[in-house]
Amino acid sequence: MAPRNNSGLEWSRYYHDHQLHGLEVLHARFIGHRYARHAHDYFVVALVERGAASYWYRGAQRITSAGQVFVINPDEPHTGESATPGGYVYRVLYPRIELVSRVAADIGSNKMEPFFKESASQDRRLAGLLSRFHRFLADKAPAARCESLFIEALERLITHHSDAQVTRRKPGSERPAVREAREYIQAHFSEDISISRLASLVSLSPYYFARAFENETGLPPHAFLETVRIRKARELLDRGHTVVSAALSVGYADQSHLTHRFKRLLGITPGQYVRESKLQQD
Repeated sequence: MAPRNNSGLEWSRYYHDHQLHGLEVLHARFIGHRYARHAHDYFVVALVERGAASYWYRGAQRITSAGQVFVINPDEPHTGESATPGGYVYRVLYPRIELVSRVAADIGSNKMEPFFKESASQDRRLAGLLSRFHRFLADKAPAARCESLFIEALERLITHHSDAQVTRRKPGSERPAVREAREYIQAHFSEDISISRLASLVSLSPYYFARAFENETGLPPHAFLETVRIRKARELLDRGHTVVSAALSVGYADQSHLTHRFKRLLGITPGQYVRESKLQQD
């Protein structure tokens, strides 16, 4: 019997986000594809969604099944292939060493560069964060939302799965910095503001800034931006703007993005809001 050609069933989607520290991301299904033995100068963090992946790593053949996360340290040789006839689907992050080290230092790690001894783990919290981050990135969600999830995933990975001992640093009183960031968001709400941009504006690291902002306001930066956008969208709708016009004016890519977030925060859609307002006026 001739071997089956699975190339038509395989697919891959690649993202390279410059706003997220140049992060590279892969979402793929592989059946017959095999990675030759190789090494990277960055970390590999992969969530297996379906099937099972097999790979040679640290002198042994290993298998990671659906729902598990595996990590490859920089400069460590490894391979990769499917462990099942139906292949596997996985989502991968490739964070650079300096980025992971900076987040580790901000958390309070005693290691300059975290090391992950166990290649695979069953961590539902981490898997959920990685999955949501990938989906938000693919859906072109606001940069602050994507970066917040990314930082949270790295924090979980470092504190629960690395060899580092962590003494968490509590954010101090950063009221002037947070006030400046709030004012910037309120003046630039229609732009795709990243946490890194806000942190740079107030001379703090992204991880420390995000914690200080939430500690001071009760909301993470992306949620505060969302609140401002919805408030501004309501003002525009009250002045007679269409839902599409309001969505684009406050920084959403289209009407559906505004509708989803409007309902999530207010419990009704923009269309319902406009109709009810018009009825009251009439």
